[in-house]
Amino acid sequence: MASIRKRGDGWRAEIYKAGERDSRTFRTKQEAARWALEREAELAGTKLPDKSLADAIAAYIADVMPSHKGARWEEVRLRRWRAEPWARTRLRDANPDVFATWRNARLTEVQPATVRREMGLLRAVLEHVRQPPLRWIKVNQLADVKRPSAPASRKRRISDDEVLRVMVATGLDDGDKTETAMQRTGLAFLFALETAMRAGEILGLRWADVGAKSVTLPRTKNGDSRRVPLSPRAREILTALPRSNRPCFDLHPGTRDALWRKAVSGIDNLHFHDSRAEAIWRLSKKLDVLELARVIGHRDLRSLMTYYQADADELADRL
Repeated sequence: MASIRKRGDGWRAEIYKAGERDSRTFRTKQEAARWALEREAELAGTKLPDKSLADAIAAYIADVMPSHKGARWEEVRLRRWRAEPWARTRLRDANPDVFATWRNARLTEVQPATVRREMGLLRAVLEHVRQPPLRWIKVNQLADVKRPSAPASRKRRISDDEVLRVMVATGLDDGDKTETAMQRTGLAFLFALETAMRAGEILGLRWADVGAKSVTLPRTKNGDSRRVPLSPRAREILTALPRSNRPCFDLHPGTRDALWRKAVSGIDNLHFHDSRAEAIWRLSKKLDVLELARVIGHRDLRSLMTYYQADADELADRL
């Protein structure tokens, strides 16, 4: 039973239903009573609120997104989606066909891997409004929509010649220099080859987290903290960087991305992230599988198969 009482210039409605409490203040007693009836029905599951996909996206932005490490990536897509016509679809009308149509349209614009990530994000949005306390939908309608097949993982090695070419292109052929953003981009790449750290982890590294032989990453991609041992070469790179109250490499992600593309314009299909796979392959020669998993932050040992690429002839020599 709802409790409706006068409070100041308005009327406050308070309800308790299905183990949950909710309250709101209205201008008139009639508005408060109407809201109380509708809200009780929603909590009881007999009536769903008249919300749109845009409303669901807004709720996710407010309630969930700020706590995510990849919030910037999510924010760009979610705010763009809210402005698109399909976001005006009422949640009660958003059946699997609506999402399948959206998926097919996106596949004509971006790669399947991008669509897979976006479908994962949209599914999280719907799951948020399905669960308490919102309960705007009874089922996640995206669950029955098939995601595009996952692309084959990259298996690209980086040759010594390519490393040298990157050093020349970034102005490091004559030593570890740090005066320009291009030079620090090159150093970030060399540091990645030594540590297997991701680009975001490297650019976010601060001096307070740098120890004598290791660095501490307070929060990584999977949400855990991680300590990364530093090779002698990695320590040399950090020593070359000037200490300040800014991040160690003092690079904005957008700047690093633009300078990297310029530096490798003459090298075929070399991505910055390839440094992580190369570093993991090199570390696998020095560390056992459990040590390697701890260093690079992989919980599932099977995922190391993406990176570990021992040559069959080399394995034969060990037998």
